[in-house]
Amino acid sequence: MSEEGKESVAMSTAGDSGVLVGRHDYALDPKKRLTIPSEWRGAMGAVMYAIPDLKEKCLNLYPKAEMDVMLERLRQKALLDPALNVVRRKLGAVTQQLSFDSQGRIRICDRLLRFANLTTTVAMVGSFQMIKLYDPTVLGPEDEVNMEEIDAALTAAGICL
Repeated sequence: MSEEGKESVAMSTAGDSGVLVGRHDYALDPKKRLTIPSEWRGAMGAVMYAIPDLKEKCLNLYPKAEMDVMLERLRQKALLDPALNVVRRKLGAVTQQLSFDSQGRIRICDRLLRFANLTTTVAMVGSFQMIKLYDPTVLGPEDEVNMEEIDAALTAAGICL
């Protein structure tokens, strides 16, 4: 794995569509900043949000537009619903708003880095509308394409392509 920007499978961003795909493994710098690939920055926009994943030990980076969609879903629920208020409080407490520095880097807070076990190198996976940040040891090799795993995931999600 490269220290400063090994690109892997496929393209990274499909033009200005905001679609984030591909995988990049980048090292955290000594100040624990992470460089987002330049071809993803336009799709992410100036402001993004880091949220711990509910099912995996990884972080999800949402562009503001995706966060707006999630917030609209929350707004459609009853404002005074006690369960919804717990969701808002708990998710709000573990969400970090981020923006790029002049060199395209972000600094995720230490507690979120610890949650996802991100210590030296980060595997950034484009997941269409967001970026998922993993400890690279959790994922398979970058250069492997495993269609059986993809098929099993599609089947489990009830999706037929």
